[in-house]
Amino acid sequence: MSEVEAVAGDQLKSFVERIERLEEEKKTIADDIKDVYAEAKGNGFDTKVLRKVISLRKQDQNERAEQDAVLDLYMQALGMA
Repeated sequence: MSEVEAVAGDQLKSFVERIERLEEEKKTIADDIKDVYAEAKGNGFDTKVLRKVISLRKQDQNERAEQDAVLDLYMQALGMA
């Protein structure tokens, strides 16, 4: 094996190991989030609504206002407003 191949192999191995560590961290975080939702549910909170609140808080205020306006327009068109 040439020196270039060895270096490329080492670099590839490093990338794979980093990705594997990050995937494990991602799984741990996902499990932690699941536990928090379960705790919230145990305390009487509606997790479906809680997830919606989290989603809305991630959005830009202008984007959220635009979506709300479109939703209102659609609901009016369907006679739901």
